[in-house]
Amino acid sequence: MKLATALVHAGTRRDPATGAIAVPVYHSATYQHPALGQSTGYDYSRTKNPTRAALEDALAQLEGGARGLAFASGMAALHAALSLFGPEDHVVLTEDLYGGTFRLVDRLLHLPHTFVDTTKPEAVRAALRPNTKAVVVETPTNPLMKSADLPALVALTREAGVLLIVDNTFLTPYLQRPLELGADLVVHSATKYLAGHNDVVAGALVVRDAALGEKLAYIQNGIGAILGPQDAYLVIRGLKTLALRMERHQSNAREVAAFLSSHPKVERVHYAGQGGMLSFSVKDAALVPQVLAGVRLCLFAESLGGVETLITFPATQTHADIPVARREQLGITDRLLRLSVGIEDCHDIISDLAQALDGHSRFEDVRHAPAAHRP
Repeated sequence: MKLATALVHAGTRRDPATGAIAVPVYHSATYQHPALGQSTGYDYSRTKNPTRAALEDALAQLEGGARGLAFASGMAALHAALSLFGPEDHVVLTEDLYGGTFRLVDRLLHLPHTFVDTTKPEAVRAALRPNTKAVVVETPTNPLMKSADLPALVALTREAGVLLIVDNTFLTPYLQRPLELGADLVVHSATKYLAGHNDVVAGALVVRDAALGEKLAYIQNGIGAILGPQDAYLVIRGLKTLALRMERHQSNAREVAAFLSSHPKVERVHYAGQGGMLSFSVKDAALVPQVLAGVRLCLFAESLGGVETLITFPATQTHADIPVARREQLGITDRLLRLSVGIEDCHDIISDLAQALDGHSRFEDVRHAPAAHRP
């Protein structure tokens, strides 16, 4: 079965009693036992829920893994993955990654860690220690869209005997399947492209090895960071159009990247050549508030991967928890904007960006406005 076909059939054939095509939403916290010592396979929904199980099975199939696990958010999924390690264990991570991941590792879990440029396998090798347990990779990176050589990292981590954990949020299994390349664990913010409609918050882990899946299921059940049945249904519904959406996101992103690359007020465009995510640096920091207030079609909002085009200012939004000097060193400057290119007509997206860059709308300076929260 081709991947696009498997996506369309995510969650089907789950209700033989009625033949329902759409997976039922099981709003049940607990389940009746047939007799003492017997179970239907479902006991309590924190441990297992039929709707969530349909999503988890679909995710495992799509990523080519042994087991999928659905969480309340992408950060909950990553937290569970990092809970495999103890306070003496060291992890190596992509240096220009999502600010929430930085916050989790550096401020909350206090895991010994090293940030490196994971597009350079030699830098990853140099960062390994005797107590290193995992390499955590974003590819493409958020927000600079740098791509890692996954086969090289697979060879390196296998030689070192450490786990390779890949955040596959940006490309999804439609465009990249890290487990089939030899990675051990895939992480998703399923809020993004998997669900695809900006109407649900969810996360996912998919593992290559069933034994590792059992360990993570134990952690998930223990901490209770599970996805509810209604949200699981929404992610399944989103999966069904993932192939169509990713084709449109990608074709639009290529057109938008080409337009921005030729615009006289844009200094540099960061685009990996795949997917619907890109970022761009304007030549003058004063253009940032102009663009953010001037867009009319594009929406100034956090998150990504939905059908609508979203524009974000990473320095004060998604990456605000990274120290300023570190952000500047990485290239996450006060001139960088991130764009999640939607599935609208690409000419409308380009026209909107053009008028915002050219200053045809009134604007207010938002660069120094206090953030109510940091996603």
